[in-house]
Amino acid sequence: MQMTDQREIKADPATVFAALLDPDVLKACVPGAQEVTGNAEEGYSATVVQKVGPVKATFKGEVKMTDMVVNEKLTINGEGKGGAAGFAKGGAVVTLTATEAGTLLSYDVEAKVGGKLAQLGSRIIDGFAKKMADQFFTNFQQAVEGPQEPTEDAAPTEEGKKKGWLGKLTGR
Repeated sequence: MQMTDQREIKADPATVFAALLDPDVLKACVPGAQEVTGNAEEGYSATVVQKVGPVKATFKGEVKMTDMVVNEKLTINGEGKGGAAGFAKGGAVVTLTATEAGTLLSYDVEAKVGGKLAQLGSRIIDGFAKKMADQFFTNFQQAVEGPQEPTEDAAPTEEGKKKGWLGKLTGR
């Protein structure tokens, strides 16, 4: 499974690069992360709990940062084992480009799974992997930029609260 995307982050490349290497930021951004320890030079150890379709597993793994060009580029390679659920491994090439608004973060991700996870089928796995990557980079963007001002789309309704998806469907 491969995927490519980019995000505009309102911070300079040095700030974004430093955040990518910070284990506390990574723990806050990786969906389901229970623990992230280590450093960029020696690698990180992580424990992540995830549910993929009907399979819930605790993955313990290692992440290495390689091909680092300070404030410009790095490659993230990781592998996690989830016991009977199987394994997941993959990598991402992350490129940072300075822009007028801050930094354009581009990423190319490649992921593979095996064991029970692989039996779920590529449609479920690909959708889950895309969701995880989107969620990580959304969390990362929020961690670097700080809280955002609400947009008009998120304005409260006349009852003073946002309508959920069911309320929007039923008009209540």
